[in-house]
Amino acid sequence: MYKRQEVNVSVAGGAVTVRHDLADTRTMSSQIAAVGYAVTGSEEVGAKHAGHEVSAPEEDTGRFHVHDHSPTNKSWWQTSKADLTIASGTALAVAFALGKAIPATEQWAFLLAMMVGLVPIGKRAISAAIAGTPFSIEMLMTIAAVGAVFIGATEEAATVVFLFLIGEMLEGVAASRARASIQDLTKLVPKTARLEDDDGQVREVEADTLSVGAMIQVRPGDRIPADGVIVSGESAIDEAPVTGESTPIRKGTDAMLFAGTVNGDGLLRVRVTAAAADNTIARVVRLVEEAQESKAPTERFIDRFSRYYTPGVVAVAALVAIVPPLLFGGAWNGWIYKALAILLIGCPCALVISVPAAIAASLSAGARRGLLLKGGAVLEQIGKVTVACFDKTGTLTAGKPQVTDIIGFARSEADVLRFAAALESGSSHPLATAILAKAAEQNVWLPATSGSNAIGGKGIRASVEGAEVFLGSPKAVAEICTLTNEQDNKIAALNDEGKTVSLVAVDGQIAGAIAMRDEPRPDAKSGLKLLTDAGIRTVMLTGDNRRTADAIGKQLGIEVEAELLPEDKQRMVGNFQKAGWSVAKIGDGINDAPALAAADVGIAMGGGTDVALETADAAVLHGRVADVAAMVDLSKRTMVNIRQNIFVALGLKAVFLITTVVGLTGLWPAILADTGATVLVTMNALRLLRLPATGSLEPKVARKL
Repeated sequence: MYKRQEVNVSVAGGAVTVRHDLADTRTMSSQIAAVGYAVTGSEEVGAKHAGHEVSAPEEDTGRFHVHDHSPTNKSWWQTSKADLTIASGTALAVAFALGKAIPATEQWAFLLAMMVGLVPIGKRAISAAIAGTPFSIEMLMTIAAVGAVFIGATEEAATVVFLFLIGEMLEGVAASRARASIQDLTKLVPKTARLEDDDGQVREVEADTLSVGAMIQVRPGDRIPADGVIVSGESAIDEAPVTGESTPIRKGTDAMLFAGTVNGDGLLRVRVTAAAADNTIARVVRLVEEAQESKAPTERFIDRFSRYYTPGVVAVAALVAIVPPLLFGGAWNGWIYKALAILLIGCPCALVISVPAAIAASLSAGARRGLLLKGGAVLEQIGKVTVACFDKTGTLTAGKPQVTDIIGFARSEADVLRFAAALESGSSHPLATAILAKAAEQNVWLPATSGSNAIGGKGIRASVEGAEVFLGSPKAVAEICTLTNEQDNKIAALNDEGKTVSLVAVDGQIAGAIAMRDEPRPDAKSGLKLLTDAGIRTVMLTGDNRRTADAIGKQLGIEVEAELLPEDKQRMVGNFQKAGWSVAKIGDGINDAPALAAADVGIAMGGGTDVALETADAAVLHGRVADVAAMVDLSKRTMVNIRQNIFVALGLKAVFLITTVVGLTGLWPAILADTGATVLVTMNALRLLRLPATGSLEPKVARKL
């Protein structure tokens, strides 16, 4: 015997994780196989696995993983469940034909037909009982079928077994669809890549052999084989397969690329930033599979409920079989028949699967649309959020300054931009990058410079087209030029809008000004409105200065708390929680990590730091503010779906329980009550897989919320 210290089962992921003190895991693997699962692979890991530390009390414990991938690798008719169902159905048809042809053999023919399906079910029931689960669905089925034979209902017993197997097969098909929907993501990554050698030669290699730092070429129309950064080239990238973005995004040098996305119209040279096992798609699949092992509060409640529910059904069935004949003179056969029907009605399959089926489908659907949630508990909690606290830089804003205003004083706006871009040519400073990007956008020709000299903390000076040009802060320019009241007022007005102003001076005269600001994301305002329309309060928590934060906050219509340190953000989250709010914290930086961890739900924005992604409970891969509202919508859809499933599961049982007791229905409808309910709740859950892409969610979210 061994000590099972921890057992986690992921039906959707097809995996079992056991923490144990057993040296040889073959016994454990055989026990899992004994209850009806195909063990196709296993791995032993030590006290640390997948980034989670495992405590080991006195002995050297390990963790054992068993994977069952057969449902996703085969068509439904090639599975063992289908084989058994077909065999049972064939035996039932033969028994029916034989009974009509030779009536004397009818009972024995149906008995043999029943045994075809019941023997495997009975074996699983016994194995489950030995493992500590005496009231399994297989045990109830076995008792009901054997009992039916003893009271002479052999034909019904054989039919009930066949219907039960059909239900199990359909349940397996539906579950495999949910699992396959996320596993299919791995097929997006191409098998080969074009590797560029040091001498510039290009050769085709296996994509999973690419190492970090390798240089690859991606031709127009090809799928990108690895996460990477564009070194040269520009192209429209179709990210719909990975993030759900509905329109291609134009990307150039230094832009990040995701494995599995599609290169549009340009040849790209890309430096690989993640190995195959750690690329975006691999991380998404891993996160979802791990998340499916984490149960939501509702699912844990249903699990606890079913532990008492099933023995309760057995007790009720026993009372129905015994009490009326003993106390009221009822017919034993009639009441035993009703009790057997109640056993079948009481099977908890539909109830138990109602929650995990919906959660697995939602996690998969979310992942395919760039919404990553680390478990059912997170999925359920997001729908309860009442206040959303956003970081500013990189979350509500793009995280990169952009030129917002070009003002000409002594020179034209075109000259101001041309001179400024010429001085900043070659610089990688964020403000310089913004000026150069604006010049490139307007196709500005950059004149040559000479005698360039950077003056620390003030600006840069150079000779351009025979003139002495200086680009710097208003304070630095004021040391060499005199600003008019009109110019001072204009600069002050731009500063009040949260913009950084640089002045261009030519031959000692102020030529003009360039204003820059980290602008809000294109969807920030509409994304925040979706949340407020849903009754969720929105607040900006930022370490930026008050004037800049207020300017952005006013533009977006969001409450502002500025000049906060990381501990201040964490304290603000705590204050909201003490006041009774359910808090979601959304951010992308290291300074957001404490607040992300403290919030009821921490959401990392796509492209954020690894610290933020690891600390957060969820992540929006594409970085859209509207995706936070999409997560809320997904949570609410899921909880509605779960309530529907529970109502169907319990409602059908209640109806058939009453009709069975009063004698209107028997064994056949009883098994249909369970099998039918299981299929209904599973198919209802699978509707969640058909959620719209996040790129087209905004109007739908607005209507739903």
